[in-house]
Amino acid sequence: MSTAPVQHDVKSCERADDALMRAFAILGKRWSGVVVGSLRPGPAGFRELSRAIDGVSDSVLSDRLSELTKEGLIARTVDEGPPVTVSYELTASGRALIPALGQIAQWAQEHLPPGASC
Repeated sequence: MSTAPVQHDVKSCERADDALMRAFAILGKRWSGVVVGSLRPGPAGFRELSRAIDGVSDSVLSDRLSELTKEGLIARTVDEGPPVTVSYELTASGRALIPALGQIAQWAQEHLPPGASC
């Protein structure tokens, strides 16, 4: 039984691959997806996030928050107080990621052995 070769629209594939590469350039960094997911319930301060994300160092958390803010996934709000407080929350773009992160987590539960890459 012979099957016909699959036809691909090269330009469409290149656009999709480019978009995937751009997404993973941001989300593929360690802790980025976890930071976004940790903000799902609502705004949080730096210390709250640091306590919620077991194993992340303060310097890496600070870097990820800065990067995700720069990319428009997280909004940083400064309340002049007193005392001065800083909080982080998901933007509309960040909230749009939550279903995809949930699907990735479900895939990992179903297809990766426990403790893989920890």
